[in-house]
Amino acid sequence: MGGIEDDEPPSKRVKVSPIRQQASSSLIDSMAQLPASQEADKVLGSKGVIKKGELVRIIVDALYSLGYSKSASRLEEESGIHLHHSLVDFFVKQILDGRWDESVATLHQICPRDDAVVKLASFVIFEQKFFEFLDGEKVTDALNTLRNEITPLCVNSGRVRELSYSFLSQFNNINEGISQESRLKSRKKLLEEIQKLLPPAVAIPENRLVHLVEQVLDLQKDACKFHNSSVGEMSLLTDHHCGTDRIPSRTLQILHDHNDEVWFLQFSHNGKYLASSSGDCLVIIWELMVDGQVCMKHKLSGHLKPVSYISFSPDDLQILTCGAEETVRRWDVISGKCLQAYEKNGLGFVSCGWALDGKSVFTGLADKSIYMWDLEGKEVDCWKGARTIRIADMGIANNGKDLVTVSKENTISLFSWQTNYEKFIQEDETITSFALSEDGKLLLVSLLNEELHLWNIDGCTELISKYRGHKRSRFVIRSCFGGLEQSFIASGSEDSQVYIWHRLSGELISKLAGHSGAVNCVSWNPANPHMLASASDDRTIRIWGLNRVTSSNHCNGFHNGKT
Repeated sequence: MGGIEDDEPPSKRVKVSPIRQQASSSLIDSMAQLPASQEADKVLGSKGVIKKGELVRIIVDALYSLGYSKSASRLEEESGIHLHHSLVDFFVKQILDGRWDESVATLHQICPRDDAVVKLASFVIFEQKFFEFLDGEKVTDALNTLRNEITPLCVNSGRVRELSYSFLSQFNNINEGISQESRLKSRKKLLEEIQKLLPPAVAIPENRLVHLVEQVLDLQKDACKFHNSSVGEMSLLTDHHCGTDRIPSRTLQILHDHNDEVWFLQFSHNGKYLASSSGDCLVIIWELMVDGQVCMKHKLSGHLKPVSYISFSPDDLQILTCGAEETVRRWDVISGKCLQAYEKNGLGFVSCGWALDGKSVFTGLADKSIYMWDLEGKEVDCWKGARTIRIADMGIANNGKDLVTVSKENTISLFSWQTNYEKFIQEDETITSFALSEDGKLLLVSLLNEELHLWNIDGCTELISKYRGHKRSRFVIRSCFGGLEQSFIASGSEDSQVYIWHRLSGELISKLAGHSGAVNCVSWNPANPHMLASASDDRTIRIWGLNRVTSSNHCNGFHNGKT
């Protein structure tokens, strides 16, 4: 059936999503039971796993869904393999005619060995019967249906209570009976609901062929090590494969405005700004212009020590900067003005981060405590103990509910600050830094032994991948997620190169040479999968882009805020 609107009020029926529109305007064409035949039992393909009967039925179903009814009927006739069994045809007609008891009897014949399915389907059939009795002012019949047919099924007791309440609320104020057209629409909705309960052998799942094709395309995309562009459609006519030209590999720009080693850099969430910090105690806010060029917007001074960490606010209009065991400052991105300095009894700050609503900030202190502040610098809350060590990273996960910090040299804490619940990730090696994925569900941990570990922190924590190849012996080297759907992992390295891995396979796919000193930090533009920035001891920042630019795809710039 197509998307038919239901005229009944919300209290009457649970709405279900419409199934495909077919030229026959009947659910008959989407419900089937394959008759036994030699043709249907044949297998196809080199692996011998595709059943011809199932394939033909799925094709027939797709033809009906696309509106090619004549072609679908011809295929059924020529193949001798039918989309539906005549018994299902009979069942559909009984539902549309409102012959409820007969339809339940037929349902037992369609699914003779599946009592659970029969009970669930019978429940929604009798529920429809109940409502139609109410709408027809047949109160006694409605009550009998509720007591003698719905309740004995022992299915969905909560829904039974809702039906009882519906009966009582209408007992003294019965609505006018619904028209035959409206009732027919509701019965078609009912058929859609029943379809989802029946086994696939009886009712082919909605858009099954399209779903199978999408699965194949997703698998090919995931297997493609260089897939990094949503521009251009994947073709069904050939296997998908991208070349190395889809990931950043060419230096587009070198920024020389820092006067010392560049320690940290971070793109804003919208990709329009880049903030960097250096041993010169300065923070620079850069702006990405429409043509893709990166230009200095503000040079922020005020810190007395080098800035070790920067965090953009959720709306990208402000940044926090943390001096190495000094103060945390809050700046306006547009004007470059310092809005607030956060200080605590001479204790140095080591990390900072924003609450998800942007109305408060978190800071880690040198005494291993964590403080929460409002924007005006007032203390809101604090958590003492071994909450953080002198590692600058701090993250917010679990929809803003969890603080992620390094609580010991080899331990990461996921602290639910609202409930004081805490869980830990323990590594065998010393942790040097970490990064969170955009959705806060993945955690990338950099270790002293030159490994990156990828953890799933959505629910139960689980180590899911390791990445190796980069060099780290003396400095803090930072890594990041990036690319389309964050399909890549990038990291700095003490051998002056940027390393890029395919996230799912763990394969090292590129090394970017150009810096003349250790690469301390990398950041991938969240709004442009083709732009990567790297910060180095050679006092420069490099902006990396694609190795080729085509007129149809402005790879290294912005369109409407995106690539």
